[in-house]
Amino acid sequence: MALIHLTHGYNQRHSHRVQSSQQALAPDTIPYDIRVYWMRRANAALAELASPCPFGAFGSVVVNHTDTSSDPKGKLVCMSVNQNMQKGNPTLHGEISAINNCSEILTDPHGDYRLSTSESLKAFSKLSLYTNAEPCPMCASAIRWSGFAECIFGTSIETLVEKGWGQISIYSDEVFEESKKLPSITRLIRNVLANETDPFFSWQFNPQSSCPEGCTRTGDGKSCREVEEIVGWEL
Repeated sequence: MALIHLTHGYNQRHSHRVQSSQQALAPDTIPYDIRVYWMRRANAALAELASPCPFGAFGSVVVNHTDTSSDPKGKLVCMSVNQNMQKGNPTLHGEISAINNCSEILTDPHGDYRLSTSESLKAFSKLSLYTNAEPCPMCASAIRWSGFAECIFGTSIETLVEKGWGQISIYSDEVFEESKKLPSITRLIRNVLANETDPFFSWQFNPQSSCPEGCTRTGDGKSCREVEEIVGWEL
């Protein structure tokens, strides 16, 4: 029953379509509870890097599941959130920003990895990108060009559209299928923990929707803002 609850929101768009490129992959061996853990970290990246309720609530984490030296769930390599407003760059969706962040971390001469640029490019083939909403066609293409081992998303593009978000209606599975002539295949896993990712995208265009945890409606009711912690003075 827990599995049914966690996957609530799985839409029928994918149920009858099995991508031929995905069929060539070995069976998925990552337990579902580990998928859930990292999707929750993608949600948590919002509060860590922006606020609990940024308008563009798109968060991503990049994980190395082959490195279990310090944690059986894998190693967090980098994370990021949508940075359109912070940077004034319309292409900095959460996934693109995470890829940029990973490149900087992997090639940092004083960091943990200290890879050359060519080594960094090869390293993406061992990494999994978790994102709390389905990648748009720009991000899905960037994920495939990067050669990620996996892409795992929560909320679907269809759900985003239903909630009022403007989207290009080209789905990630379509982009992945059309990119099968690239030298690698990226596993695509859909609708993980959608019941927890969906609420992050529900309040922006619906004044009746509850704000995410840690946030409250603004005075005019049109937006959500972070609740400021009130600290009392000690006498």
